[in-house]
Amino acid sequence: MMAQPLQGVRVLELTDGFGDTAGRFLADLGADVVRVELPGGSASRTAEPIRNGVSIPFALRNANKRGVVLDLDTDADRERLRYLARRSDILLESFAPGYLAARGVGAADLREINPALVAVSITGFGQDGPYRDWATTEQVLYALSGVLSRSGEPGERPLLPPNGLIDESVGVHTAWSALLAYFDRLHTGRGQLVDISAFEVIVHGFDPGFGVQGSAAAGRSEDFPRGRPDAANFYPVYRCGDGQVRICLLAKRQWRGMFEWLGEPEEFADPKYDTIPARFAASDRLNPLIEQLFSTYTRDELVVEGAARGIPIGGLNTVSEVLTTEHFTASGTFVDAEIAPGLTARIPSGYAKIDRERAGFHTRAPELGEHNVAVFSDSSEEARESNTAPPRKPGVRPFEGLRVLDMGVVVFGAELGRQFADNGADVIKIENSNFPDGLRQSKRGAALAASVAWGHRNRRSLGLNLRSPEGIRIFKRLVAEADIVLANFKPGTLASMGLSYDELAAINPRIIVSESSAFGSVGPWNKRLGYGPLVRAACGVSALWRYSDSADGLCDGSTVYPDHIAGQVTATTILATLIDRLRTGRGAAIEVAQADTAIMMLGNQLVAEHLEPGSISAPGNSDPYSAPSGVYPCAGEDEWCVVTVRDDTDWPRVCGVLGRPDLVDDPRFATTERRIAHRVEADEVLASWLAVHTPTEAMESLQTAGVPSGAMIRLPELLTDPQLVARGAYTELEHELLPTPLPTAKQVAHFATLPEWPLRRAPLAGEQTREICESVIGLNRVEIDSLVRDGVLQPPADDPALLQVSPAV
Repeated sequence: MMAQPLQGVRVLELTDGFGDTAGRFLADLGADVVRVELPGGSASRTAEPIRNGVSIPFALRNANKRGVVLDLDTDADRERLRYLARRSDILLESFAPGYLAARGVGAADLREINPALVAVSITGFGQDGPYRDWATTEQVLYALSGVLSRSGEPGERPLLPPNGLIDESVGVHTAWSALLAYFDRLHTGRGQLVDISAFEVIVHGFDPGFGVQGSAAAGRSEDFPRGRPDAANFYPVYRCGDGQVRICLLAKRQWRGMFEWLGEPEEFADPKYDTIPARFAASDRLNPLIEQLFSTYTRDELVVEGAARGIPIGGLNTVSEVLTTEHFTASGTFVDAEIAPGLTARIPSGYAKIDRERAGFHTRAPELGEHNVAVFSDSSEEARESNTAPPRKPGVRPFEGLRVLDMGVVVFGAELGRQFADNGADVIKIENSNFPDGLRQSKRGAALAASVAWGHRNRRSLGLNLRSPEGIRIFKRLVAEADIVLANFKPGTLASMGLSYDELAAINPRIIVSESSAFGSVGPWNKRLGYGPLVRAACGVSALWRYSDSADGLCDGSTVYPDHIAGQVTATTILATLIDRLRTGRGAAIEVAQADTAIMMLGNQLVAEHLEPGSISAPGNSDPYSAPSGVYPCAGEDEWCVVTVRDDTDWPRVCGVLGRPDLVDDPRFATTERRIAHRVEADEVLASWLAVHTPTEAMESLQTAGVPSGAMIRLPELLTDPQLVARGAYTELEHELLPTPLPTAKQVAHFATLPEWPLRRAPLAGEQTREICESVIGLNRVEIDSLVRDGVLQPPADDPALLQVSPAV
């Protein structure tokens, strides 16, 4: 049996493009998703890559759903849609703003007949603002979100990241937002409208410039001069005996292990090389030494030797190698399944495990109208959920009353815990001063790291030494009063501490325990060090994120993907189990591997490669399925615009903007296939026009004509982008230990009744230790003082028990 915490939840889906992946994630988690298509079928049924006549994106993103066809231009089928809406809990729709409303079946109309309906709209830019009606593609969103500006090699044109990452990221955030509103509805009895802009999801949730991020920096203008950042040596890649490996030398001890392995060369004996900046500055001398050493090893040998020396090393896998990697086979990351009638393929199995069972693929995507008879002949009364949620009035934060014990660290841990803290949970961050969270060590000259201010806001901090028996006893007392435990240690760490799910569930059967790691708890890589760059390399992301298959350089050095989105995947899975707990009264054990997140998001390329070996390679900036398309230079220094001519409808529009009507019927360009065959000439036509226009001028002219296009903007420009300003995307976060306020996300999705996130300052390490011990587990002052002196409790340095002076002897 698949893990299905959303059983009994009914989702009505009217999406085509953005939103498909949200319905798939909800279906993986057990929801009954009914996909509605218009006559002739969704455009996404022909989305590339196509193998054996089957659209791989459609097959993957619509698995586990039922499908019906409705003609919304007829009264009869509009009434059938209303019938489905009355029986549904969640509506997902991605039509252009106003399309459904003009037919009397818009989100507001459907909520009138079912006030409990959570109606979620997913569009490129949202339901309002100056970009509302603009066309978009993944490539355009990479440009406008600031991601493109820091991708590529210095002196080269910016490089588009791989396709698929944005669609899946938008889907994950949509699933989270839908369940958040649905969880609220279980307490209030009322649904609401939710407005999701794919643009804002990527700005705030993919790899945010103004959020917990590490190498992406804080979006300050001085960090982003003209040209791409020189990021290749953040996580350098070296050739070895049978390919390439990536290395992450972050901690001093890791560098010392590498220094010893190199034979302790005198030129690098200076202690200054214990620091990352010094090694980065000397990379022209250091890299050849490492590459010469590595040349005599295979990838697997280097990984093993690196682990023995405490050096994080990972092999660079191509897409074809990912499909046959022993670890992913052993871990259940892939499953061989029928994805269309008569077509079997190796596909990513799903994002998460719940109680050791994969929440993932179980049935193929529906044929057009396959379930019309079954869906509309069902005359049974809908079985509503057994709702034991405490009632409350609308407008309260959805997680008020929940308590979360947060042992998560670095980017993933901060992003996961923040989802619950921002939405009202009492999130208690467990901190050990002897082993501080890596974010607290990245201050860049300030008294507090910006990433701590962003990622730890709205939390309380408990200083607790979990390496002591008494510390474990205190933690278990907290578990008795908690709802969720979060951790992202190596697999087995909680169990070794006596804090496994089974042990914690014996204390509190309602507890939900989430454990996350780089590669999961099953398989030969389960103990590997879990840095994002190594995950990207192992899963095929890095191999596709370069200018071509023959290019040595990888261009993903300035991103922390997949940390943020893996945190969002985990939060969504936890929320599904919280919903299930209202019905069953039981908690659950959740496991998410960051590698599984990356592989799910590369599903299109992986499945296409499985069905046609050798067909997938690094595309660079050229979309292999459309032309002209790519990243084009514009007037000015290092100014660029992304344009995608999707089909034969876009091409005449482009010719109109360029003032070249003679090219509409030019035999070289008359069809998509012909334009792809003459890509160089088609690109030159567009490039010559763009070269004399600024990116903004070009974007606005093309968008007015309905052609997807986006100026490449740098992170500081996000703060003044007209669409983001109109939508109130940013506010300011203050902290007394920061020199100036930080720009920060005000919200991602726009909810009709849920309040905006609060902005309570991030705590100092251990700041609320006394408060928590007194109010949650009832320790008195004498007990707390004793535990502080023994080092079990770790409040800030000015705590009275630490300031007591021992009497002279």
